[in-house]
Amino acid sequence: MEAFIEISLILAIATVMAVVMQQLRLPLILGHIMSGILVGPAVLNILHAESTLEIFSQFGITALLFIVGLSLSPHVIREVGRVSVVTGLGQIIFTSLVGFLIGRGLGFGTVEALYIAIALTFSSTIIILKLLSDRRDLGKLYGKIAIGFLLVQDIAAMLILILVTSTAQGADALSSLTDTLLRSVVVVAALVFISIFVLPRLTRMFAASQEFLFLFSVGWGIGLAALFFKLGLSIEIGALAAGVCLASSPYHHEISAKMKLLRDFFIVMFFILLGAGLELSSLASMWRPALVFSVFVLLGNPLIVMILMGLMGYTKKTSFYAGLTVAQISEFSFILILLASKMHHVRPEIITLITAVGVTTITISTLFILYADYIYKFFEKYLSIFEKNKPYKEKICRLKYDALLFGCHRVGRDFMPTLRKMKMKFLVIDFDPAVIGELQDKKIPVLYGDAQDNELLDELNFEDAKLVICTLPDFDANRLILSKALKVNSKATVLTTAHTLEQANILYREGSAYVILPHFLGGNYTAMLVEKFGHDKKKFALERKKHLAHIANR
Repeated sequence: MEAFIEISLILAIATVMAVVMQQLRLPLILGHIMSGILVGPAVLNILHAESTLEIFSQFGITALLFIVGLSLSPHVIREVGRVSVVTGLGQIIFTSLVGFLIGRGLGFGTVEALYIAIALTFSSTIIILKLLSDRRDLGKLYGKIAIGFLLVQDIAAMLILILVTSTAQGADALSSLTDTLLRSVVVVAALVFISIFVLPRLTRMFAASQEFLFLFSVGWGIGLAALFFKLGLSIEIGALAAGVCLASSPYHHEISAKMKLLRDFFIVMFFILLGAGLELSSLASMWRPALVFSVFVLLGNPLIVMILMGLMGYTKKTSFYAGLTVAQISEFSFILILLASKMHHVRPEIITLITAVGVTTITISTLFILYADYIYKFFEKYLSIFEKNKPYKEKICRLKYDALLFGCHRVGRDFMPTLRKMKMKFLVIDFDPAVIGELQDKKIPVLYGDAQDNELLDELNFEDAKLVICTLPDFDANRLILSKALKVNSKATVLTTAHTLEQANILYREGSAYVILPHFLGGNYTAMLVEKFGHDKKKFALERKKHLAHIANR
């Protein structure tokens, strides 16, 4: 119970700090880190349930990387794989060499300068992914490239930590690396098999229920992350692999939307723990080198990324935005320096140095990324030196549809033949796995998802839709879709569904072009037939024949 009260108090403080950050128009991440400093030993010293918060933090990290993995389809990997490897390794080499020379120039010993240089090399995957997600830029070219080279850095960091740990334990470093690589190959081969032959059947079965799909998603993501950890690999890479396995599933949009709820809550704990763990006691003796290294990370790392991407033919804008994502150090940096301190390879003051660099670079780089649009406009005319004459242009992958059809059961199914006759390119959105499978077999564009999910609706391209049709029985879903569609595209014709006259009047007032009333429509249509045919039994026989043919086609 004490842990419950403690965590409740910490969340209350985090909420107050979030309000302050919002009023100051500063990133919420800074508020979470500040909350950690407040509840940590440096100020209030009320954080004692570190183990519980650490578990929550791992849930947040797992959910975050799982969602990223869901967006890494084979197409994305082919598109940004080469540039990710080049920029990732290039930035590691540049930062290590220059950082080492700066360290030696500031009077640090060879071993300490080497550790500092390596610590400055890694950028925070967790923080950058959260910021890119907040900007809704994970699907943009620079976002995909950033994810790629951050993952390259994470793999390099994992290998370096294995080397350092093996050396500390007196083990053979080469043997440890070889063993890790062999385990990785076996696991990857097993996951490829499962992704192709097992997961498609499982996901279709679980998708029959929204709660079942959510439970499966959480179990699969956390379970695979735990398996990777037990095999001596990292939880982060396990969570990412779990997402990649489902990236080609027709249900990945819905899974991603549901996992974001877990991510947004639990990732807060990661930043609170990060703030609480900052050692600020001996900062006075290290502020000068901390300032020098902070400037180096904030300017040098983005510069090398921009140079490399410019040489590979990317636009100055893509290079600039991607470069900003490496202007901070990573949680791996803290782990490496703590490990080096335990091995007596560096003095305890070096921990303070890296902590100060971490706080400074994380704070400033967060502002860089969130206000990247304004910063780019200011420097745009000076960035042409990083761009070739004919740069690689970003491919717009967002598909355009003339019509969006929500729901493909009784009423919705009647619209598809009409849309085909009108030669309109349309997308069906439904959450029934049977409908999804049937439409996929017929090569009809379909998206699995809950129409009341804000995240899903934000991903749909309402801007180019001329016609939006919602045949769902739920009144709130109709209102939400109507509001979203008209907010983005006021020229769109939106048809909705209601089951009472009161609901129909509300939808008409809110802008619906026409409201379908299934319970009234049948009687209204039949009355029109009576008015047209009177009591002519032969004419009704022809209409009956047409109706039976329509029912048979359904």
